[in-house]
Amino acid sequence: MCRVTLRLSGSQLECDEAHPSLLIALESHKVAVEYQCREGYCGSCRTRLVTGQVTWLTEPLAFIQPGEILPCCCKAQGDIEIEM
Repeated sequence: MCRVTLRLSGSQLECDEAHPSLLIALESHKVAVEYQCREGYCGSCRTRLVTGQVTWLTEPLAFIQPGEILPCCCKAQGDIEIEM
């Protein structure tokens, strides 16, 4: 189990193995995340990873800058903080 901190609101959420992706973990806690494809193609869910690390489930196809992640195609690897 890991903790996801949302920097803008200060909220802290728990995610575990039952959540196949960070996007699904966020949605399970009623966090509104903009998305379209859920597979790393569109980049709509792009956010900045402030601290921590993620594990990519699939290589994102949308262009992302260093320090950005796509919650639809990654999982938290331990506790993380994201710009949301």
